[in-house]
Amino acid sequence: MHTVWKGSISFGLVNIPVKLHTATENKDIKLRQLHKECHTPINTVKVCEGCKKEVKSEDIVKAYEYSKNKFVVLDDEELEKLKKENEDKAVEIIDFVKLEEIDPIYFDRSYYMAPDSGGGKAYSLLRKALSESGKIGVARIIIRSKEQLAVVRVYKETLVMETIHFPDEVRSVVEVPNIPSEEAVVKKELDTALLLIDQLTTIFEPGKYNDEYRTELMELINEKKAANNIVTARDKQNITPNNVTDLMSALQASLDKTKLKKPSRKKTSKVKTS
Repeated sequence: MHTVWKGSISFGLVNIPVKLHTATENKDIKLRQLHKECHTPINTVKVCEGCKKEVKSEDIVKAYEYSKNKFVVLDDEELEKLKKENEDKAVEIIDFVKLEEIDPIYFDRSYYMAPDSGGGKAYSLLRKALSESGKIGVARIIIRSKEQLAVVRVYKETLVMETIHFPDEVRSVVEVPNIPSEEAVVKKELDTALLLIDQLTTIFEPGKYNDEYRTELMELINEKKAANNIVTARDKQNITPNNVTDLMSALQASLDKTKLKKPSRKKTSKVKTS
């Protein structure tokens, strides 16, 4: 399992060297965009809207737009300095809380935590302490130069770190449009809804749920492959001559058009001379 971060996490005087491994993965089927005519993959080109020119990576700078079309430019050295200063900070569990006190809307990404060299004993201590107390730890951590708020909890004998959103990153429910105000609910309708919930209530078993769209899409792709219903991108070497041919045809047509006009101008000139 690939290590995405190495460092240490501490609570009180206990310091635990750890490694983080991504706990989840996105299994969406990625579809490429092709040119309908020749089935060549389409590439994204960065174009400056002001100059109408393609821009290379080395000609791009980062900036913060503080108002419409007004920017504060930040160079790489300034950003790198902030990154290094933040990475030097210790990762520390600052509070212990109950898991049910945190609404799921705050949760972002999950990482498995594994003890690094010499960290096994302290790792086991924290795992046991969290299990016995029924609490989770709230910590701050820097991942890819971004400061994250996180919680540390036990999941199947493994410490898991969940990055969570800061409070100002969660939008207020007041901004949600068309929420109905409190209305009187007919008791018969409520009893029926509660009965339905009761009938559908079960123990959560993750294995019985699957992505039906992804499964059906993969089946469709495999059927098309089996039926040899496939296309092949045209070789780039075959595209260039066609473009050159088109260009030469256009140039030749322009020359021919020019030659047709020249005799008439010479004839007019001779008449004037005589």
